[in-house]
Amino acid sequence: MKKFDLEERTAKFGVKIIRFCKLVTISIITKPIINQLIRSSTSIGANYMEANGADSKKDFKSKISICKKEAKETMHWLRMIAEADPKLINESRLLWKEAHELSLIFGAINRK
Repeated sequence: MKKFDLEERTAKFGVKIIRFCKLVTISIITKPIINQLIRSSTSIGANYMEANGADSKKDFKSKISICKKEAKETMHWLRMIAEADPKLINESRLLWKEAHELSLIFGAINRK
């Protein structure tokens, strides 16, 4: 069975979002959305790395909870980008699905 590497998956997701944001047409509308999208999406991996180095179970659960919240926020910003720059709707949907999966994964981890 293949080992599931969530650190690598969240890092790759952040990189995909950064590359995606480079494709977005910059405007007064998209600029703040891009900023928020990059912040929330890259925060998922950063908080997961912090969770893995947590000093206590409570700290671990707190960081995992933040991962889930950031994934959900990322889903929101991807939806806004799709509206603001419709040429990217397909790419946005694929990234939204990954953010949704990450949200479900972190929710399951938090319930354990």
